[in-house]
Amino acid sequence: MIKTDILIIGAGPTGLFTVFEAGLLKLKTHLIDALPQPGGQCSEIYPKKPIYDIPAYPEILAGDLVDRLMEQIKPFEPGFTLGERAETLDKQEDGSFIVTTNKGTKHHAPVVVIAGGLGSFEPRKPLIANIGDYEDKGISYIIKDPEVYRNKKVVIAGGGDSALDWAIYLADVASEVALVHRRNEFRGALDSVEKASELAKLGKIKLFTEAQITELHGKNDLSGVVITYNDKEKDAEYLEVDNFIPLFGLSPKLGPIGSWGLEIEKNAIKVNNAKDYQTNIPGVFAIGDVNTYEGKLKLILSGFHEAAVMCQYAYKIINPDKRFVMKYTTVGGVEGFDGSKKEAKKEVVQSIV
Repeated sequence: MIKTDILIIGAGPTGLFTVFEAGLLKLKTHLIDALPQPGGQCSEIYPKKPIYDIPAYPEILAGDLVDRLMEQIKPFEPGFTLGERAETLDKQEDGSFIVTTNKGTKHHAPVVVIAGGLGSFEPRKPLIANIGDYEDKGISYIIKDPEVYRNKKVVIAGGGDSALDWAIYLADVASEVALVHRRNEFRGALDSVEKASELAKLGKIKLFTEAQITELHGKNDLSGVVITYNDKEKDAEYLEVDNFIPLFGLSPKLGPIGSWGLEIEKNAIKVNNAKDYQTNIPGVFAIGDVNTYEGKLKLILSGFHEAAVMCQYAYKIINPDKRFVMKYTTVGGVEGFDGSKKEAKKEVVQSIV
């Protein structure tokens, strides 16, 4: 059983910043996310996409923003349960909660914060009749450990940043890498497109454009795929492979959270924005893109604000007999659980005799 003060469901930018705000209040945090790494959409879908509305950053790449947040929260030593989806919420007699994941990991906390962005993400699967037969038998929708593909024959399908980046990365890991895209133009960053094209010229990536994978073959595990071209006059090709990785993005859904008894409006969780961003279940808060209220703006900076306000009220739930006096970080500094301390230098005033 993992115990913490605030259990955060969702490790995107808003969930990560919650760790910082909670840490200022000396509250411990633990995060659950269905993705294998922190960062939410910023890490999984568009790590190289520039963001222009983060204060003090005229422009910052989504992946770099996650890196900065991870650096900022490091002193507060948050715990992570990654690659697991929050499945059930059970309220205890003392008002606390136990949240269990789809893999059976139990978490206990007096406060639960849902910061799941647009919800949990499920992979968009290609429409191939027998694709389910080979899931975890050669087919994966998310790359968790690139070393799994060491010296293997790998085919990747997709035309975005994830497909390009992983094809480039695995070119130095796998024995063979093929990249299949249904169009001739890619949607990824220009430097990634150029690098993949260069690797194709060098023979390190087999590039199939205006084509799709239409058939999967193998007795038990996947052993081959059929590539069909959009131009019907071109013959289909059979390609021997060990692994097929379709990277068509992720589809956001509330998932099991939608059955927790929360008040839902248009696939978002209703909260009391006039006070604390608490849901209709006392002790359960929702912040970031996952919530809704009058005047809601789905911006990362809005999620940061909601995290700061929410933590003040969470403190009162966790420490009902204590009175917390807010101090600006410019005055009180930042003291991490790891023993680190950041504070402004004190001026030395000498008296004149």
